[in-house]
Amino acid sequence: MHWIALGDIHESTSIFDEIPDLDTARGVIITGDITNRGTPAAARSVLSALRRHNPNLLAQPGNMDTEDVAELLREEGIDLHCRVHELAPGLGIMGVGYSTPTPFNTPGEVDEEVLAEWLDQTHAQAGRFEKLIVVVHEPPGQSRLDVLGNGQHVGSMAVRRFIERAMPELVITGHIHESGGTDIVGQTMVINPGMAAGGGYVRIDFANGQLSARLENV
Repeated sequence: MHWIALGDIHESTSIFDEIPDLDTARGVIITGDITNRGTPAAARSVLSALRRHNPNLLAQPGNMDTEDVAELLREEGIDLHCRVHELAPGLGIMGVGYSTPTPFNTPGEVDEEVLAEWLDQTHAQAGRFEKLIVVVHEPPGQSRLDVLGNGQHVGSMAVRRFIERAMPELVITGHIHESGGTDIVGQTMVINPGMAAGGGYVRIDFANGQLSARLENV
């Protein structure tokens, strides 16, 4: 069985028609930034475009999503933010969306301390799973996945410390479009597929109790 994860969609849906294994996935995971400060109608348009390929969605807001979009995800029963879901027996997924403050005053920003608290509180709900996937919109600080074009690291050290401490099997992140790629933080593989319009996504496979993931590009 497999799942597809992607994020930083920003209302651009053309990639959905190009992902070869989207229709056969057990589900689709959205890491954040469904819209560009958009309305619930804009988010619904993105979700509808995805559902034409796969009806099973989990999604969380990023820093570019408003509280109205976050409420829509809760109303539709697909919210991943600060929640834990079972993907398969023994395999769980938890999510934390939004981001720490940016220079752009985006709608979904919280302090680093809040992000750290959300991660710990949500992880406390996930202890029943032998293997855990963590989806966090903001990448870990001082990694290959949080670097701006000018070389500045802008990720969250709270996220990094959480990964090093909790040691989940897999972390999928986003937020910094130009830092798509993979890294190892502590003992954990971390993948940032970059902006969806750039063609990046993550394929997650789970077979015989073994979890694997790889970064793909259309």
